[in-house]
Amino acid sequence: MLEMNVLKELMKVHKIRLGITWFLFSLEMTGALLRPFFLGVAINDLMQGSYRGLIILSAVHFSWLVIGILRHRYDTRTYSAIYTSLVTKFLSRKIKSTEVSKLSAHSTLARELIDFLEFDLVYIIEALYNILGSMILLFFYESTVVLLCLAMLIPVMTISYFYGKRMKKLTQLKNDELEQQVNIISSGDKKAIHRHFNNLRKWQIRISDQEAWNFGIMEMMVMVVITLSLLITYHVAGTTILAGNIIGIYNYILKFVSGLDTIPYTVQRVTSLHDITKRIQLQMTESPVTETVSTESLPSLAPKETAA
Repeated sequence: MLEMNVLKELMKVHKIRLGITWFLFSLEMTGALLRPFFLGVAINDLMQGSYRGLIILSAVHFSWLVIGILRHRYDTRTYSAIYTSLVTKFLSRKIKSTEVSKLSAHSTLARELIDFLEFDLVYIIEALYNILGSMILLFFYESTVVLLCLAMLIPVMTISYFYGKRMKKLTQLKNDELEQQVNIISSGDKKAIHRHFNNLRKWQIRISDQEAWNFGIMEMMVMVVITLSLLITYHVAGTTILAGNIIGIYNYILKFVSGLDTIPYTVQRVTSLHDITKRIQLQMTESPVTETVSTESLPSLAPKETAA
């Protein structure tokens, strides 16, 4: 899609920085997925008088902690540099007085774009790890529960599709209003100012209402998954199942349903990103400098490295 060119260009220019932070995040998520498994092993070993599982669990947890600290420190440096390069790129050109309101709104939207990369994309990838990783590990505990999880994905994706269509329209209307903010405020017209902020309030309320209804529906489905999973485990394994295995199964079910909870949020944020990148792309293509994206123009986006 043309409107995604801004995001693709940023990711290409900063691919080394992003590659390092995503690699660290992948290690962090792998550790988070393995902790419930080793917790179950530690409990089973302790019940048999062995400390082996507890030592392994401690080592895994400490490694996860170190990687998480490094990743969070590196993230801020990476995404602040990307934001600076993006805003400088489309605000440094000569502009007409009539464009001030739109550019002001776009500088705010640019922050949302970088926030998507720094927070939302990480949140989405974490959800994928939770959904796929939990089903893989649940398979080693009880394969029937995995079939239930797969079946639950069908209604969740269907609901999310219609939710996304509705959110796309509401997000577009809210951002249309936001682009007029500076012009309306500078006009000094009290009625126009009141109408503008009342419109923003109206769109935000309607977006919030959609989120609330979707949250309620999703949580009902989550309760169904948890209840049926535990009943299946009890009827299949009976009283012979080890305590550590019960804890492992329950933790992975919780991770799976937390991933399900993220799907509607993902739809909302991707919809918002789609609208934001379209507006920024249109703004940047109005500049003669950025009408054509070439390999020679790409380095101008990269921030200058400073000595530590």
